[in-house]
Amino acid sequence: MFYLFIADGTEEVEAIATLDVMRRAGIETVTAGVGSSEITGSHSVKIKCDISADEIRLNSSLEGIVLPGGMPGTINLENDSSVQNAIAYCSENGLYLCAICAAPSILGHAGILENKNAVCFPGFEKDLYGAQIPDTFVCRDGNIITGRGMGCAVKFGLEIVKAVKGEEAAEKLKSSLQCSI
Repeated sequence: MFYLFIADGTEEVEAIATLDVMRRAGIETVTAGVGSSEITGSHSVKIKCDISADEIRLNSSLEGIVLPGGMPGTINLENDSSVQNAIAYCSENGLYLCAICAAPSILGHAGILENKNAVCFPGFEKDLYGAQIPDTFVCRDGNIITGRGMGCAVKFGLEIVKAVKGEEAAEKLKSSLQCSI
């Protein structure tokens, strides 16, 4: 099971496209709203989350977390103790840490990206402390999956599917989406 955290100011496409791709692949994904279960995205889209972030449970059923970007959504995610606890738990237990757009900066600030490959929205590279930044839209380094931004949200979701369910499942889903990426 994955938690996909959503905060006020989150980039809606990054959250919803990733969620949709993961759920299509049969990956149990629970949306967790920071501060409330009802969130307003960066473009004023209202999102009703499954639970609020303070209801998450960090236990053996957790496979990883997803952090969508956007502003001020990324800041709101980083400032939330439930999100920080989930990041620490996943890091300590080798679980998936997935972040897109500005959100990889949260992992950088936590010291998780040192000597790892990671990508982010252009301009946030300085916040990926110690990371190697390849010239790609989506990047996986072990349990860390990062993406550049809204335009690659489906590709980011497919990379998560590939990591969790395998390449064949990701390719099958990609084909069903009529996706050219």
